[in-house]
Amino acid sequence: MPPAGVLSGIIAIIFLLVCSGLISGSEVAFFSLTHNDFEKLAQENNKTSQRILKMKDLPRKLLATILITNNFINIAIVLISDSVLNQILPPETYTYWAQQLINLLDLENWMEVETTARNISFAINVVGVTFLLVLFGEVAPKVYARLNNIGLAKVVSKPLFILMDLFSPASMILVNWTKIIERRLAKTKTGVLFTSREDIDEAIDLTVTSDQVNAHEIDILKSIVKFGDVSVTQIMRSRMDIIAFDFRGGFQDLLTLVKESGLSRIPVYETDFDNITGILYVKDLLGKLQHGPDFEWQSLIRTNVLFVPEAKKIDDLLREFQKQHLHMAIVVDEYGGTSGLVTLEDIMEEIIGDIQDEFDDEAEVDYQKIDDFNFIFDGKTLLNDVCRQVGLDTSTFDPVKGESDSLAGMVLEILGRLPREGEEIGYNDFKFKVVKVTNRRIEQILITLPR
Repeated sequence: MPPAGVLSGIIAIIFLLVCSGLISGSEVAFFSLTHNDFEKLAQENNKTSQRILKMKDLPRKLLATILITNNFINIAIVLISDSVLNQILPPETYTYWAQQLINLLDLENWMEVETTARNISFAINVVGVTFLLVLFGEVAPKVYARLNNIGLAKVVSKPLFILMDLFSPASMILVNWTKIIERRLAKTKTGVLFTSREDIDEAIDLTVTSDQVNAHEIDILKSIVKFGDVSVTQIMRSRMDIIAFDFRGGFQDLLTLVKESGLSRIPVYETDFDNITGILYVKDLLGKLQHGPDFEWQSLIRTNVLFVPEAKKIDDLLREFQKQHLHMAIVVDEYGGTSGLVTLEDIMEEIIGDIQDEFDDEAEVDYQKIDDFNFIFDGKTLLNDVCRQVGLDTSTFDPVKGESDSLAGMVLEILGRLPREGEEIGYNDFKFKVVKVTNRRIEQILITLPR
């Protein structure tokens, strides 16, 4: 029969292993709960569920408490295990094993008995305790917690709730230090990044195999990285290209416009395009086609129009579309005038590329390819679209485009004046030749790529 000290030590180790397993499993249990799980807990409306919901609102403090508690338990297991092993296997045993090993391998001239004994003792302690901690204190509990997250969260919620109060000073120090480190590594208010966008792009190129199959995936990944930096003016349709209808127009003229445009939503304005009063959904007209020219179609106008500023980022706009269940927004300038129009499809195309359905007869970007190095674009074409069509990174012209978003606007930014027809402008190894210009705007530009 083992001594009382050994027996109590083994019992203490088993108890602490159970505690370690519960604490380790609770990390997976709490942080794997989904929105649906929290809704179920809220409907139960009991003390245990309320505790879990309160702890959900303090994730940093909860995680810090779990880590601190687990470390204390693991340290206790190591210390008690060392004491128990020293009682079960006294130093004389290790010395005997060391002597036998040296004699067996004929290493008297190479190894000392005392050093070998210490190494054997260290190996047994480390391997044995590590095996127990990893298997019973980490792996098995976390596998179980993943399969039974709600049940385990309920079991450990009360002890953890008490421990959160008990270790509150230590956990707050840990949380505050974590926040300081995050602020240093994350993006600061000055825009400094731990990893620049160029570094991320390079990492994507190195990580994803750049064959023909994965080329589109690489473009999508890079678009996601830059998604939050794109403003609506970079993807919107300018006011000159918007098809809209006058509030005072007749029903027959409206039907003609709908048929010719093929659009599903048409902005409606009163007096001029800077005074948009609503959006007409073409589907609302389907049940009214039998009416005559005098039909008052204005009653079908929907007035919940979303107006957004030019500087708005498209990731914020996407969230607004989701929140308000809208697919279209009117972009306004600093004076409140209509600058352009942006749709949900425009935002999606910024990530995955052009989307064409069965009603799109031609590409949205109108250009002429002369050869692999020469392209003619309309001056109004957005720079993002130009870059995509010719295979350039969308940030290629950022240093010179200024506040402009179109190809013609960039040329005006570079020159500072309206160019003459046939005039050439250079930037790095790119050449821009003005093919057609009026006294008001640049209509066509020939781009020559570097060879």
